[in-house]
Amino acid sequence: MNTRHPAVTVLGLGSMGSALAAALLERGHPVTVWNRSARKADALVERGARLAATPEEAIAASPLTLACVLDYAALHTVLDPVADSLAGKALVNLTSGSPEQAHEATAWARSHGADYLDGAIMTTPPGVGNPEMMFLYSGAHAVFEAHRPTLEALGDPLHLGTDPGLASLYDAALLGLMWSTMTGWLHGTALVGAEKTQATAFTPVAIRWLTAVAGFLTTYAPQVDAGHYPGDDATIDVQIAAIDHLIHAASARGIDNALPELLKTTMERARAAGHGSDSYASVIEVLKGSARAGGRPAHTLTQP
Repeated sequence: MNTRHPAVTVLGLGSMGSALAAALLERGHPVTVWNRSARKADALVERGARLAATPEEAIAASPLTLACVLDYAALHTVLDPVADSLAGKALVNLTSGSPEQAHEATAWARSHGADYLDGAIMTTPPGVGNPEMMFLYSGAHAVFEAHRPTLEALGDPLHLGTDPGLASLYDAALLGLMWSTMTGWLHGTALVGAEKTQATAFTPVAIRWLTAVAGFLTTYAPQVDAGHYPGDDATIDVQIAAIDHLIHAASARGIDNALPELLKTTMERARAAGHGSDSYASVIEVLKGSARAGGRPAHTLTQP
């Protein structure tokens, strides 16, 4: 094993934690692992990982600990009894949670003398180790830079800012985008499938269309930032007329229309707010809800 690579500890060996440990081993890092059920470490031990008997022993083995467990309750169950062992070390938390939990975890780690980064894994376990897959991090930039070479073993590490809640916030936003996109694709697949078109035939066309949609996002982003929505491509009024065609075609073929009906309702709310002749980006004025009226989250998140 190439000991020029820093040692890393991985706490939690579910599907994702095991993938993290395997990617680190693949890149030549000495890896110590711990899991409540020790047998989950067997395959990793065969590949060269060291199994620690306790979380405290695992943390002591490396300057950097990656935690990837079910939730924050599980995280604290593991770490609270051995918190003092984190002093002088770095903890990168890849457990899914909320921005508020990330803020609390940062304060908790600091109180025990540990450096802390919050992280979000933007792939499934098979994608871990692929340099094209994003891993999002937020927290102290110096801590991120100190461990960037190690984090690169997992995927493409992106530091979003010093506010520790940013990684969790982006994670939630990007998952929402994923679910919306996949559900739209599935609705379209069901629609063309009603006419015997296979999903494998429709999908390449859908992916090509998403390339054009990506261009729309690039066009609309400055409009959103400026709060100005020139309707020089396709207005809300035009979009409402177009979605009626989708709703009719799906209804005629017995396809569930809950998704397009929801989208139409949102567009109609934007039109009722005076955005009928504006671009589709103006829908954000409806989606902002109380934030537009001066509401704000518990923590103000800042960019670098």
